[in-house]
Amino acid sequence: MDRLKPPGWTKATRWLKRRMPTGLYTRSVLIVIIPMLLLQTVVSAVFMERHWRNVTERLSQAVTRDIAAIIEIIKTYPPANGDYTEITRIARDQLSLNISVLPDTQLPPPRPKPFFSILDDILADQINQQIRLPYWIDTVGDSRLVEIRIQLDDKVLRVFTIRNQTYASNTHIFLVWMFGTSLLLIGISILFLRGQIRPILMLADAAESFGKGQRNDGFVPRGADEIRRAGIAFNQMRERIERQIEQRTAMLTGISHDLRTILTRFKLQLALAGNNPDLQGMEADVEDMQSMLEGYLAFARGEAEEDFGELRLSELLEKIKVDFDLHGKQMDYTIDGEDLLSVRPNAFMRLVGNLASNSQRYANRLTIEARHSAKWLTLIFDDDGPGIPEASREDVFKPFYRLDEARNLNASGTGLGLAIARDIARGHGGNVTLYDSPLGGLRAVVRVPA
Repeated sequence: MDRLKPPGWTKATRWLKRRMPTGLYTRSVLIVIIPMLLLQTVVSAVFMERHWRNVTERLSQAVTRDIAAIIEIIKTYPPANGDYTEITRIARDQLSLNISVLPDTQLPPPRPKPFFSILDDILADQINQQIRLPYWIDTVGDSRLVEIRIQLDDKVLRVFTIRNQTYASNTHIFLVWMFGTSLLLIGISILFLRGQIRPILMLADAAESFGKGQRNDGFVPRGADEIRRAGIAFNQMRERIERQIEQRTAMLTGISHDLRTILTRFKLQLALAGNNPDLQGMEADVEDMQSMLEGYLAFARGEAEEDFGELRLSELLEKIKVDFDLHGKQMDYTIDGEDLLSVRPNAFMRLVGNLASNSQRYANRLTIEARHSAKWLTLIFDDDGPGIPEASREDVFKPFYRLDEARNLNASGTGLGLAIARDIARGHGGNVTLYDSPLGGLRAVVRVPA
């Protein structure tokens, strides 16, 4: 089908799509306004062409016929003494024309045509058809009067007539009523559309807040039946997800209690056994199990139950810098924008801490660049470590995935650090992605809504 389209069709379609508004409210307003404007344009064009021109033509025809009658009277019954008073009276009283005869006078030079010359054109056509004498017309002067001069041998007939007698001048009333009524209807439509769009925006805000882990108990489905159904379905979905999270948290709490009890018994038995070299390996295994258990529970539980609060980014990064200095490694940071963040403080500290600890473990230098704009917070971690192969950059976010299976737990951890970091970032409505660093190691980019 695309081959049958003209070459420029695809480009024109793309150009139009790029410039069309994307909001539902704006598109709905355009759906109301554009057909109304097209209808008004067609109606106005038809009215101007048929009604306005026809009425003007008939009025001009009647005035021209009256002038032709006066000319015929002057030619047929010329006054002996050149007194045209009686003819002037008849023209004024019976025809509403103010005439005068100017002896020994010639027509003035033609005036330039006005831009909108429908009256000049129609009146000139009627004079040419009915009178067929040289003439001069002035429709530009006094807005209430039209002056017509006809050359009669050695004299000129000067006629003043009211513009309304030659021209349909009340057309603007129709246009004013039509456009005024349209504006009123458009205003009413906009008010109704705003009322219909507002519940959709409220539903979108509630879904976005829930996606970020924020509570929005004030959301109540409103609007049309379809929007109410979508809002009710969203509330039911949110309640089911919250119940599942509560059940998972309760289960993990029970598992945590039971396993910690057993590990405590192991530690107590090992303590009672004394300093036995044969039990040192078992003690290390118990410590590893304790570390693994804490990591697993932290990953599964997450920080969803934590409320949003304020956190100063400079204080967090300064603590990380101090920790790097204690380990003899270099860490620098820059902050561009607002220092105060609105996040889940503990979860966000853990997110930044996990990424920084990875760099501390495998690299000697780390730089953190923070950019806080009105909409987004972006953190860029660059280190000079060995990096991560491009093919494995998504796998490292999987729980319990480790690049080097031969490394022990103390060296490489449980394989949950990056998984927890991405989970926290997505819980804030953002993400964590990995790239090559300009320092030669790994670049981790955290981007969350501000």
